[in-house]
Amino acid sequence: MEPTQVYSVSDFQAVCNQIMETAFSGVVVEGEVASFKINQGKFVFFDLKDDQSSVGCFMMKFALRFPLEDGMKVRVRAVPKLTNWGKFSLTVQAVMPVGEGDLKKSFELLKKKLSAEGLFAPEKKRPLPENIVKIGVISSTQAAGYADFCKILNERWGGLEIQVAHTQVQGMVAADQIIKALNYFNERSEVQVIAVIRGGGSADDLAVFNDEALVRAVAASKIPVITGIGHEVDESLCDLAADVVASTPSNAAQMLSRDRKEVIAAIRGDINRINNLFNTEVDKLSLDVRDSMARVGQDIVVKITTIENDILAQRRILEQLNPDNVLKRGYALLKGDIQIDNVVEITTIKQDIKAKITEIKERK
Repeated sequence: MEPTQVYSVSDFQAVCNQIMETAFSGVVVEGEVASFKINQGKFVFFDLKDDQSSVGCFMMKFALRFPLEDGMKVRVRAVPKLTNWGKFSLTVQAVMPVGEGDLKKSFELLKKKLSAEGLFAPEKKRPLPENIVKIGVISSTQAAGYADFCKILNERWGGLEIQVAHTQVQGMVAADQIIKALNYFNERSEVQVIAVIRGGGSADDLAVFNDEALVRAVAASKIPVITGIGHEVDESLCDLAADVVASTPSNAAQMLSRDRKEVIAAIRGDINRINNLFNTEVDKLSLDVRDSMARVGQDIVVKITTIENDILAQRRILEQLNPDNVLKRGYALLKGDIQIDNVVEITTIKQDIKAKITEIKERK
Protein backbone atom coordinates (compact mmCIF):
# COMPACT_ATOMS: atom_id res chain seq x y z
CA MET A 1 0.00 0.00 0.00
CA GLU A 2 1.41 3.38 -1.00
CA PRO A 3 1.96 5.87 1.90
CA THR A 4 -0.55 8.73 1.96
CA GLN A 5 1.68 11.18 3.88
CA VAL A 6 4.00 13.26 1.68
CA TYR A 7 6.84 15.18 3.39
CA SER A 8 9.01 17.96 2.15
CA VAL A 9 12.72 17.23 2.55
CA SER A 10 12.99 19.64 5.51
CA ASP A 11 9.91 18.21 7.22
CA PHE A 12 11.18 14.66 6.75
CA GLN A 13 14.55 15.60 8.26
CA ALA A 14 12.80 17.28 11.21
CA VAL A 15 10.57 14.26 11.84
CA CYS A 16 13.56 11.90 11.73
CA ASN A 17 15.42 14.04 14.27
CA GLN A 18 12.37 14.18 16.53
CA ILE A 19 12.05 10.39 16.44
CA MET A 20 15.76 9.87 17.15
CA GLU A 21 15.83 12.41 19.97
CA THR A 22 12.84 10.68 21.58
CA ALA A 23 14.31 7.20 21.19
CA PHE A 24 17.92 8.17 22.03
CA SER A 25 17.68 11.24 24.25
CA GLY A 26 21.07 10.58 25.83
CA VAL A 27 22.74 7.61 24.14
CA VAL A 28 26.29 6.68 25.25
CA VAL A 29 28.57 5.30 22.52
CA GLU A 30 32.11 3.96 22.91
CA GLY A 31 34.72 3.81 20.18
CA GLU A 32 38.06 5.05 18.84
CA VAL A 33 38.67 8.65 17.81
CA ALA A 34 39.70 9.30 14.20
CA SER A 35 40.07 12.43 12.03
CA PHE A 36 39.97 14.73 15.07
CA LYS A 37 39.99 18.45 14.23
CA ILE A 38 38.88 21.82 15.57
CA ASN A 39 37.51 24.40 13.12
CA GLN A 40 37.50 28.16 13.73
CA GLY A 41 38.60 27.57 17.30
CA LYS A 42 35.12 26.52 18.44
CA PHE A 43 33.74 23.60 16.38
CA VAL A 44 35.02 20.06 17.09
CA PHE A 45 34.68 17.27 14.52
CA PHE A 46 35.83 13.65 14.74
CA ASP A 47 34.80 10.14 13.74
CA LEU A 48 34.00 7.45 16.28
CA LYS A 49 34.82 4.00 14.95
CA ASP A 50 35.28 0.33 15.79
CA ASP A 51 36.43 -2.60 13.65
CA GLN A 52 33.30 -2.57 11.49
CA SER A 53 31.65 0.85 11.54
CA SER A 54 32.21 4.58 11.85
CA VAL A 55 29.99 7.52 12.74
CA GLY A 56 30.70 11.24 12.50
CA CYS A 57 30.62 13.37 15.68
CA PHE A 58 30.20 17.09 16.25
CA MET A 59 30.48 19.15 19.44
CA MET A 60 31.30 22.67 20.61
CA LYS A 61 34.84 23.21 21.85
CA PHE A 62 33.68 24.59 25.22
CA ALA A 63 32.13 21.17 25.96
CA LEU A 64 35.44 19.39 25.30
CA ARG A 65 36.82 18.92 28.82
CA PHE A 66 39.40 16.19 28.14
CA PRO A 67 42.18 16.53 25.52
CA LEU A 68 41.62 14.12 22.62
CA GLU A 69 43.87 12.67 19.93
CA ASP A 70 43.35 10.23 17.09
CA GLY A 71 43.54 6.65 18.30
CA MET A 72 42.14 7.35 21.78
CA LYS A 73 39.31 5.17 23.01
CA VAL A 74 36.49 7.34 24.34
CA ARG A 75 32.92 7.24 25.58
CA VAL A 76 30.55 9.97 24.36
CA ARG A 77 27.11 11.03 25.55
CA ALA A 78 25.28 12.27 22.47
CA VAL A 79 22.05 12.75 20.56
CA PRO A 80 21.81 11.22 17.04
CA LYS A 81 21.01 13.73 14.32
CA LEU A 82 20.28 13.84 10.61
CA THR A 83 21.95 16.98 9.24
CA ASN A 84 20.51 19.34 6.62
CA TRP A 85 22.86 17.68 4.14
CA GLY A 86 21.43 14.22 4.75
CA LYS A 87 24.37 12.98 6.78
CA PHE A 88 23.81 10.99 9.98
CA SER A 89 25.99 12.12 12.92
CA LEU A 90 26.17 12.35 16.70
CA THR A 91 25.83 15.73 18.42
CA VAL A 92 28.13 15.15 21.41
CA GLN A 93 27.22 16.60 24.80
CA ALA A 94 30.15 15.11 26.76
CA VAL A 95 33.16 12.94 26.04
CA MET A 96 35.55 11.06 28.33
CA PRO A 97 38.56 8.84 27.55
CA VAL A 98 38.34 5.23 28.74
CA GLY A 99 41.05 2.70 29.42
CA GLU A 100 44.14 3.28 31.54
CA GLY A 101 46.47 4.09 28.63
CA ASP A 102 44.28 6.72 26.98
CA LEU A 103 43.28 8.23 30.33
CA LYS A 104 46.97 8.61 31.16
CA LYS A 105 47.66 10.26 27.80
CA SER A 106 44.77 12.71 28.27
CA PHE A 107 45.93 13.36 31.85
CA GLU A 108 49.45 14.30 30.72
CA LEU A 109 48.20 16.55 27.91
CA LEU A 110 45.89 18.51 30.22
CA LYS A 111 48.45 18.59 33.02
CA LYS A 112 50.97 20.18 30.67
CA LYS A 113 48.43 22.76 29.49
CA LEU A 114 47.25 23.77 32.96
CA SER A 115 50.77 23.77 34.41
CA ALA A 116 51.82 26.24 31.71
CA GLU A 117 48.96 28.49 32.86
CA GLY A 118 50.26 28.36 36.46
CA LEU A 119 47.14 26.66 37.76
CA PHE A 120 49.15 24.31 40.00
CA ALA A 121 51.71 26.88 41.21
CA PRO A 122 52.81 26.25 44.86
CA GLU A 123 52.46 29.93 45.74
CA LYS A 124 48.70 29.67 45.11
CA LYS A 125 48.26 27.01 47.79
CA ARG A 126 46.62 28.03 51.07
CA PRO A 127 47.08 26.24 54.40
CA LEU A 128 44.14 24.74 56.23
CA PRO A 129 42.46 27.18 58.64
CA GLU A 130 43.18 26.87 62.33
CA ASN A 131 40.50 25.69 64.77
CA ILE A 132 38.27 24.18 62.07
CA VAL A 133 34.66 23.78 63.22
CA LYS A 134 32.71 24.06 59.91
CA ILE A 135 33.49 21.71 57.01
CA GLY A 136 31.81 21.43 53.63
CA VAL A 137 31.98 17.90 52.19
CA ILE A 138 31.42 16.95 48.55
CA SER A 139 30.96 13.21 48.11
CA SER A 140 28.53 10.41 47.49
CA THR A 141 26.97 9.77 50.88
CA GLN A 142 26.46 6.14 49.86
CA ALA A 143 30.17 5.52 49.23
CA ALA A 144 32.55 3.70 51.57
CA GLY A 145 35.04 6.58 51.36
CA TYR A 146 32.48 8.98 52.84
CA ALA A 147 31.68 6.53 55.65
CA ASP A 148 35.40 6.20 56.48
CA PHE A 149 35.76 9.98 56.50
CA CYS A 150 32.88 10.45 58.96
CA LYS A 151 34.06 7.60 61.19
CA ILE A 152 37.53 9.10 61.63
CA LEU A 153 36.11 12.58 62.31
CA ASN A 154 33.80 11.22 65.01
CA GLU A 155 36.56 9.17 66.62
CA ARG A 156 39.06 12.03 66.75
CA TRP A 157 36.96 15.07 67.67
CA GLY A 158 33.38 16.11 68.39
CA GLY A 159 31.34 19.25 67.87
CA LEU A 160 32.23 19.76 64.19
CA GLU A 161 29.55 21.16 61.89
CA ILE A 162 29.48 19.18 58.65
CA GLN A 163 27.53 20.32 55.59
CA VAL A 164 27.32 17.62 52.91
CA ALA A 165 26.64 18.05 49.20
CA HIS A 166 25.68 14.62 47.85
CA THR A 167 26.96 14.09 44.30
CA GLN A 168 27.93 11.29 42.01
CA VAL A 169 31.70 10.74 42.08
CA GLN A 170 32.14 8.82 38.85
CA GLY A 171 30.59 8.81 35.40
CA MET A 172 29.90 11.45 32.80
CA VAL A 173 27.52 13.61 34.88
CA ALA A 174 29.62 13.64 38.07
CA ALA A 175 31.89 16.56 37.16
CA ASP A 176 29.02 19.01 36.67
CA GLN A 177 27.44 17.94 39.96
CA ILE A 178 30.70 18.48 41.86
CA ILE A 179 31.18 21.89 40.20
CA LYS A 180 27.68 22.93 41.33
CA ALA A 181 28.50 21.81 44.88
CA LEU A 182 31.73 23.84 44.88
CA ASN A 183 29.82 26.91 43.67
CA TYR A 184 27.15 26.33 46.34
CA PHE A 185 29.64 26.34 49.20
CA ASN A 186 31.51 29.36 47.80
CA GLU A 187 28.34 31.39 47.31
CA ARG A 188 27.10 30.73 50.85
CA SER A 189 30.52 31.13 52.55
CA GLU A 190 29.35 29.20 55.62
CA VAL A 191 32.23 26.71 55.86
CA GLN A 192 35.95 27.16 56.53
CA VAL A 193 37.17 24.42 54.21
CA ILE A 194 35.75 22.20 51.45
CA ALA A 195 36.65 18.49 51.35
CA VAL A 196 36.22 16.61 48.05
CA ILE A 197 36.01 12.92 49.00
CA ARG A 198 36.08 9.77 46.88
CA GLY A 199 37.33 6.28 47.81
CA GLY A 200 39.45 4.03 45.64
CA GLY A 201 38.54 2.73 42.21
CA SER A 202 39.81 1.99 38.72
CA ALA A 203 41.32 4.60 36.41
CA ASP A 204 37.95 4.89 34.66
CA ASP A 205 36.18 5.42 38.00
CA LEU A 206 38.54 8.26 38.99
CA ALA A 207 38.66 9.89 35.54
CA VAL A 208 36.06 12.52 36.50
CA PHE A 209 38.67 14.24 38.70
CA ASN A 210 40.71 15.03 35.55
CA ASP A 211 37.82 16.95 33.96
CA GLU A 212 39.18 20.36 32.92
CA ALA A 213 36.16 22.37 34.07
CA LEU A 214 36.19 20.65 37.46
CA VAL A 215 39.94 21.16 37.91
CA ARG A 216 39.53 24.87 37.17
CA ALA A 217 36.63 25.10 39.63
CA VAL A 218 38.78 23.58 42.39
CA ALA A 219 41.61 26.01 41.65
CA ALA A 220 39.20 28.99 41.59
CA SER A 221 37.51 28.21 44.92
CA LYS A 222 37.55 31.14 47.37
CA ILE A 223 37.37 28.63 50.22
CA PRO A 224 40.42 26.35 50.71
CA VAL A 225 39.92 22.90 49.20
CA ILE A 226 41.33 19.59 50.47
CA THR A 227 41.04 16.48 48.32
CA GLY A 228 40.93 12.89 49.57
CA ILE A 229 40.55 10.93 46.33
CA GLY A 230 41.33 7.26 45.79
CA HIS A 231 44.30 5.51 47.39
CA GLU A 232 47.74 6.87 48.24
CA VAL A 233 49.16 5.96 44.82
CA ASP A 234 46.39 7.72 42.89
CA GLU A 235 46.95 11.25 41.60
CA SER A 236 44.38 13.44 39.87
CA LEU A 237 44.51 16.92 38.41
CA CYS A 238 42.04 17.99 41.10
CA ASP A 239 44.71 16.97 43.64
CA LEU A 240 47.22 19.21 41.89
CA ALA A 241 44.74 22.12 41.87
CA ALA A 242 43.66 21.74 45.51
CA ASP A 243 45.23 23.68 48.37
CA VAL A 244 45.90 20.54 50.42
CA VAL A 245 46.06 16.92 49.28
CA ALA A 246 45.25 13.94 51.51
CA SER A 247 46.20 10.42 50.46
CA THR A 248 42.74 8.94 51.25
CA PRO A 249 39.37 10.07 52.64
CA SER A 250 40.43 8.82 56.08
CA ASN A 251 43.66 10.83 55.89
CA ALA A 252 41.61 13.93 54.96
CA ALA A 253 39.56 13.47 58.14
CA GLN A 254 42.76 13.21 60.16
CA MET A 255 44.12 16.43 58.67
CA LEU A 256 40.87 18.31 59.36
CA SER A 257 40.44 17.31 63.00
CA ARG A 258 42.38 17.26 66.24
CA ASP A 259 43.00 14.04 68.15
CA ARG A 260 40.88 14.11 71.31
CA LYS A 261 43.34 11.85 73.18
CA GLU A 262 46.33 14.02 72.27
CA VAL A 263 44.53 17.19 73.37
CA ILE A 264 43.54 15.65 76.72
CA ALA A 265 47.11 14.41 77.26
CA ALA A 266 48.48 17.86 76.43
CA ILE A 267 46.10 19.55 78.90
CA ARG A 268 47.06 17.11 81.62
CA GLY A 269 50.73 17.77 80.88
CA ASP A 270 50.16 21.52 81.18
CA ILE A 271 48.36 21.01 84.51
CA ASN A 272 51.26 18.93 85.85
CA ARG A 273 53.83 21.52 84.74
CA ILE A 274 51.83 24.34 86.35
CA ASN A 275 51.45 22.30 89.53
CA ASN A 276 55.19 21.58 89.68
CA LEU A 277 56.01 25.24 89.09
CA PHE A 278 53.49 26.19 91.76
CA ASN A 279 55.05 23.80 94.28
CA THR A 280 58.54 25.09 93.49
CA GLU A 281 57.46 28.66 94.18
CA VAL A 282 55.61 27.64 97.34
CA ASP A 283 58.77 25.97 98.70
CA LYS A 284 60.41 29.38 98.72
CA LEU A 285 57.78 30.86 101.05
CA SER A 286 57.25 30.58 104.80
CA LEU A 287 55.65 27.46 106.27
CA ASP A 288 52.22 29.04 106.88
CA VAL A 289 52.14 30.58 103.42
CA ARG A 290 53.27 27.30 101.88
CA ASP A 291 50.47 25.40 103.60
CA SER A 292 47.90 27.93 102.48
CA MET A 293 49.15 27.93 98.89
CA ALA A 294 49.31 24.15 98.83
CA ARG A 295 45.65 23.96 99.86
CA VAL A 296 44.74 26.41 97.11
CA GLY A 297 46.66 24.30 94.60
CA GLN A 298 44.94 21.14 95.76
CA ASP A 299 41.54 22.84 95.45
CA ILE A 300 42.34 23.83 91.86
CA VAL A 301 43.38 20.27 90.95
CA VAL A 302 40.21 18.88 92.58
CA LYS A 303 38.01 21.35 90.65
CA ILE A 304 39.71 20.51 87.34
CA THR A 305 39.32 16.78 88.03
CA THR A 306 35.66 17.28 88.92
CA ILE A 307 35.01 19.20 85.70
CA GLU A 308 36.79 16.53 83.67
CA ASN A 309 34.71 13.79 85.33
CA ASP A 310 31.50 15.76 84.67
CA ILE A 311 32.42 16.04 80.98
CA LEU A 312 33.09 12.30 80.77
CA ALA A 313 29.78 11.55 82.51
CA GLN A 314 27.88 13.81 80.10
CA ARG A 315 29.61 12.15 77.20
CA ARG A 316 28.52 8.70 78.45
CA ILE A 317 24.94 9.98 78.75
CA LEU A 318 25.04 11.32 75.19
CA GLU A 319 26.39 8.00 73.93
CA GLN A 320 23.53 6.18 75.67
CA LEU A 321 21.04 8.54 73.98
CA ASN A 322 22.60 8.05 70.56
CA PRO A 323 19.86 6.43 68.38
CA ASP A 324 22.46 4.24 66.68
CA ASN A 325 23.37 2.64 70.01
CA VAL A 326 19.68 1.88 70.61
CA LEU A 327 19.41 0.33 67.15
CA LYS A 328 22.50 -1.80 67.80
CA ARG A 329 20.65 -3.39 70.74
CA GLY A 330 18.00 -4.69 68.33
CA TYR A 331 15.43 -1.91 68.57
CA ALA A 332 13.95 -0.05 65.58
CA LEU A 333 12.72 3.48 64.92
CA LEU A 334 9.18 3.95 63.55
CA LYS A 335 8.17 7.13 61.70
CA GLY A 336 4.77 7.98 60.24
CA ASP A 337 1.08 8.38 61.05
CA ILE A 338 -0.15 5.21 62.77
CA GLN A 339 -3.37 4.53 60.87
CA ILE A 340 -4.69 1.47 59.03
CA ASP A 341 -3.41 1.33 55.37
CA ASN A 342 -0.83 4.06 56.02
CA VAL A 343 2.78 3.45 54.98
CA VAL A 344 5.35 4.00 57.74
CA GLU A 345 9.17 4.01 57.73
CA ILE A 346 11.05 1.55 59.95
CA THR A 347 14.78 2.05 60.58
CA THR A 348 17.02 -0.70 61.95
CA ILE A 349 20.79 -0.60 62.37
CA LYS A 350 21.24 -2.08 58.89
CA GLN A 351 18.03 -1.40 56.96
CA ASP A 352 15.50 1.28 56.01
CA ILE A 353 12.09 -0.38 55.61
CA LYS A 354 8.71 0.84 54.37
CA ALA A 355 5.71 -1.08 55.67
CA LYS A 356 1.94 -0.83 55.32
CA ILE A 357 -0.16 -0.97 58.51
CA THR A 358 -2.79 -3.71 58.31
CA GLU A 359 -3.79 -4.04 61.96
CA ILE A 360 -3.55 -1.96 65.15
CA LYS A 361 -4.13 -3.38 68.64
CA GLU A 362 -4.07 -1.37 71.84
CA ARG A 363 -1.79 -2.78 74.54
CA LYS A 364 -3.27 -3.32 77.99
